[in-house]
Amino acid sequence: MPNFTYQARDPSGRPIGGDVEAIDVQAAASSLMDRGLMVISLRASVGRKKGRKRQRGKVKAQDLVVFTRQLATMMDAGLPLVQSMTALEEQTESPVFKPVLRNITENVEQGRAFSEALAEHPKVFTRLYVSMVEAGETGGLLAEILDRLASYLESSARLKKKVKSAMSYPVIVCCIALSIALFLIVKVIPIFGGIYKDFGAALPTPTQILIDVSDVVRQYFILAIAALAGSIFGFVKFIHTKVGGALWDRTTLRLPVFGKLVHKVAISRFSRTFAALLRSGVPILETLRIVGQSAGNSVVESAVIETAASIERGDNLAVALGQHPIFPPMLVRMVSAGEQTGKVDVMLEKISDFYDEEIEATLSALTSLIEPLLIVFLGVVVGSIVICMFLPIFKLSQVVQF
Repeated sequence: MPNFTYQARDPSGRPIGGDVEAIDVQAAASSLMDRGLMVISLRASVGRKKGRKRQRGKVKAQDLVVFTRQLATMMDAGLPLVQSMTALEEQTESPVFKPVLRNITENVEQGRAFSEALAEHPKVFTRLYVSMVEAGETGGLLAEILDRLASYLESSARLKKKVKSAMSYPVIVCCIALSIALFLIVKVIPIFGGIYKDFGAALPTPTQILIDVSDVVRQYFILAIAALAGSIFGFVKFIHTKVGGALWDRTTLRLPVFGKLVHKVAISRFSRTFAALLRSGVPILETLRIVGQSAGNSVVESAVIETAASIERGDNLAVALGQHPIFPPMLVRMVSAGEQTGKVDVMLEKISDFYDEEIEATLSALTSLIEPLLIVFLGVVVGSIVICMFLPIFKLSQVVQF
């Protein structure tokens, strides 16, 4: 479909411009006037390819949260969907998100459902997002559903940010410690090695081992870096496979301290996603399929898939969940109470809030515990190297031959 470049004024008189797809000039002008714009100029775009542009880059989670919240606010205020989308497209500063919003707006103008237009961009709008919007369109509660969706995205982003913030500190300290150790091994130890070589006597065993390690590392430095990079790349590729991902997820759940944190994060995400979809009116089997795909843990995903199969056979939700140890007894009992009162979504929301508080407390405790451990780790790594290199000086009378 041809592209047309336009210059127009909105109802407030502000000049705006952009591109619009239409069959011909008359259709393009009608489309712009339907959006409440006064067309100043309209001409066919030169040198533009037909069809939607290929999306490059990634839309930031914060941009998606802001878009959802603003769209919910504008629609709740009574603005039409197309007018709201046009305003948000003009407002966004993301070069990746802007063409996506433009394409969605054009599809909606041509008569397609909003959820169908969103589904054309699966890298931006997840299946959960599209399903909730579709449920809102069906029930005539799109503004309310968008508001719930924005709250869900904000809660998920906040939890993810907390976990990343807590985990970034130990990673940074470990990288600094290894960088300092590598610098000492490659640059400093050879200098001491040359000095001690003139002593003409056997060096203490720790010092000699450190010098030998330094020689090997310097000789095969590029090969060692390549091997390390290859190992990391292979590991990342492996855990992104089905078998590797399942093995990695099971292993992380069994870790002494971090396993409990991973478990709580998975249960919190499961509960909040489940509650959001149920409250939006998505059928329970479709909800379980979406929750399984967005669980972020293959163990939880497998349990959710088996739960859906149990429900299809006639079991209630609490009984189906109780068959899997990954779901805590508290969750199962609260879901059972929710089924009896008809408030499963409310119970799941409370479970999610409870685990969010537990995660925050666990992260605070881990941070307090990790800080002194990392300081000790940094001191042991660097201090051991320094002591090994100065050990011959402490035993100067034994290593120097006159």
